[in-house]
Amino acid sequence: MQPTAALAWVKQGYTNGTRRLAARWIGGLARTRVTPNALTTAGISLCAAAAVVVWFGDHSQWLLYWTAAILFVVGSILDILAGALARRSDKATPFGAFIDSISDRVSEGFVLTAVALVFSRHGNQVALAFAVASMAGSFLVSYARAKAELLGLRGDVGLGSRAERVVVITGGLVFAPWGGLQWAIYFLAATAWFTVLQRVLSVRAQLRRK
Repeated sequence: MQPTAALAWVKQGYTNGTRRLAARWIGGLARTRVTPNALTTAGISLCAAAAVVVWFGDHSQWLLYWTAAILFVVGSILDILAGALARRSDKATPFGAFIDSISDRVSEGFVLTAVALVFSRHGNQVALAFAVASMAGSFLVSYARAKAELLGLRGDVGLGSRAERVVVITGGLVFAPWGGLQWAIYFLAATAWFTVLQRVLSVRAQLRRK
């Protein structure tokens, strides 16, 4: 099995597992009075709080970076569940899907901006440049998918989708007290831009087959 195919197989495995787990959660949420908008608002708020905590991370690295990691991952999960809840409860609307896609970018942008500002404060210009590159690449990954689907094509190929980016950023925050944050950002930038390339090549191949 080729490395790319092996990675795709691993991704498919944990994606299916995550979907099954999320389906159980959504089933419970659908029986409550919780709305998709409430989940989206809570998710963005937690990610914004995580960004603020990251900014103050130097004061108590273990406590604050780990707190930021928890806030970010919980906020991201709530943001992801919002769309699933809307579909499960028959409350999905085109405008809701539009807001949901924007909230994903806002949540991620908050934390990556805070990380970039921390690198700038430390005078780490290389890590700062990679943080900016990772943010641009992450946004382009989502944009490439949206444009591909607008053309009626599959746009979710690649290894650096939102779930993977959440894992990488969270891992970087967890290991920040040991200097691991910059390495997570290096990896994030590389995988994001590689995924953009994957999606560009995939769209070209799909168009050629038409």
